[in-house]
Amino acid sequence: MDIGVFTPIGNNGWLISENAPQYLPTFELNKQIVQKAEHYGFDFALSMIKLRGFGGKTEFWEHNMESFTLMAGLAAVTSKIQLFATVATLTIPPAITARMAATIDSISNGRFGVNLVTGWQKPEYEQMGLWPGDEFFGTRYQYLGEYAQVLRDLWSTGRSDFKGEHFTMQDCRVSPRPQADMKLICAGQSEAGMAFSAQYADYNFCFGKGVNTPTAFAPTAQALLEANKKTGRHVTSCVLFMIIAADTDEAARARWEHIKAGADQEAIAWLGEKGSADKGASSNLRQMADPTSAVNINMGTLVGSWASVARMLDEVASVPGTQGVMLTFDDFVQGIEDFGRKIQPLMSSRQHVMPTLEAV
Repeated sequence: MDIGVFTPIGNNGWLISENAPQYLPTFELNKQIVQKAEHYGFDFALSMIKLRGFGGKTEFWEHNMESFTLMAGLAAVTSKIQLFATVATLTIPPAITARMAATIDSISNGRFGVNLVTGWQKPEYEQMGLWPGDEFFGTRYQYLGEYAQVLRDLWSTGRSDFKGEHFTMQDCRVSPRPQADMKLICAGQSEAGMAFSAQYADYNFCFGKGVNTPTAFAPTAQALLEANKKTGRHVTSCVLFMIIAADTDEAARARWEHIKAGADQEAIAWLGEKGSADKGASSNLRQMADPTSAVNINMGTLVGSWASVARMLDEVASVPGTQGVMLTFDDFVQGIEDFGRKIQPLMSSRQHVMPTLEAV
């Protein structure tokens, strides 16, 4: 099973809590995290894009770096780990994204890929005059499909004459082309999102669900396998989980309860309000905005001892169609250190990387 890290490009990572670590995103922090992840054999690192936060006492996600420039910098200071940047497709034309990606492909020597997002948080785009209107909620995957087709054309042949409803290319060219096959990621969980991923993506990200229920995402992975049958492609799922681990189950649970007790209710309320704007929202967005456990945006959470977390991650790997997991932590630097030294060696699904790490 592949292991990735969802790098904290926004302040405070993925915890909307006054009792969680409070920090601003910096290149140095992300460099330390990704280099440590590479040292422990992580397969990939991905950075999101967020252009406006949720406010509240913690000013959640009010402070963010830009994804492509961050990953270009990380490409220059790593050598093995796969890197993915995220493009907010309403903000950058596909031909420019194609050229930026080809540039980072050169910096990384073929270790780069792109995550495509359509945009669900209307204020991010309204502030720049880029929101196309609320009807976009209903057409965004058609828009994204055209965007992806232009990218594929330019990366594979160096030119595009694509003519669609949203994009018109006129002998558009990109050179040099990427040296490696450029991987695309999406996180669509609605029927339209699954259809898009099955047609255009290489991996589909989905949310884990609940606390210590590692296989609860299985219906989502199965839905993608069914969508694959319609396209004849092999697109796999990567699942997002937060890890809260300690020496004992009791210590990990106590830390998780402390984090929840400090939930920033103002920021969480803002998330719920904006998340409900799209009436046809994907299950990912509905899950994010659910007030049940919004302190970490309702992502699947594995809480327990090193051995308990290792066992649950191995259960994740057993779900058909699973490519891997993308992990977040309350404390990223210490969390990756603990994962590499105390959790990964106990995982049967990661034994293939252990001989390489022991030789370092």
